[in-house]
Amino acid sequence: MTPPLAHVPEAIPPSTPPAPPERPPFWGYYDLAVFLGLGLPLLAFSALLVRLAVAPFTRHPNLGALSLAVQFLWYALWLGGLAVLFHFRYNRAFWSSLAWTAPSSGLWRPFFAGPILALLTGWLGLLLRAPQIELAPLRSLLSGRASLFLLVIAVAVLGPLCEELVFRGFLLPLLARTFGASAGILSTALLFALLHGPEYQWSWRHVLLIFLAGSLFGFVRWRTGSTLASALMHATYNFTFVAALVVQSGPFPQTW
Repeated sequence: MTPPLAHVPEAIPPSTPPAPPERPPFWGYYDLAVFLGLGLPLLAFSALLVRLAVAPFTRHPNLGALSLAVQFLWYALWLGGLAVLFHFRYNRAFWSSLAWTAPSSGLWRPFFAGPILALLTGWLGLLLRAPQIELAPLRSLLSGRASLFLLVIAVAVLGPLCEELVFRGFLLPLLARTFGASAGILSTALLFALLHGPEYQWSWRHVLLIFLAGSLFGFVRWRTGSTLASALMHATYNFTFVAALVVQSGPFPQTW
């Protein structure tokens, strides 16, 4: 009797290993160069557009309101250019690409971390004897309800939104991919502080304090994976200082 043949499994053709998942960011330094190249032309265009818009109504506009309008029109156009770049070059959505999502741990921690950081920064400023810088354009917006509302929206909403999208949403992941997370966080915070240097007349104490705050914004962004989290922390941080500015300015004007 012929013994049955042993079962020989059929040869399984080797399969191609799956491609590793794409690691963000998908953009590179060419995209950064294009983004930076749009900056100055769009700033000049924004200033011209705002001037033309207010010219028919007043010859002496509020300088604080005017500068804020220019700044945020510029940010809107600049980030709009980045959205167009993402769409046509990579077919990617703008908000999700910049990690504008809520972290799994929720938003309550960054919400309360902002005021705590503001208080610690103010205390450290006292220890460093940081000079009092007169922010005349901002103080000019404390003269009435409408202008104060504009100040709060600009400083505590639009500013953190735009700055976090640029620094922690776009720039930080790119630098962290190249140099590591710590270097990416610190270098982004340094650029963030230098951007605000002219506002504080290049006081090294103020630049240092802004650098420290920016480092913590970057840490929250990296730890949570959420630009929304760092923007919320930045927003409540700024709001705390606006509230302090209102209190220091004395009683509310009669327009209230």
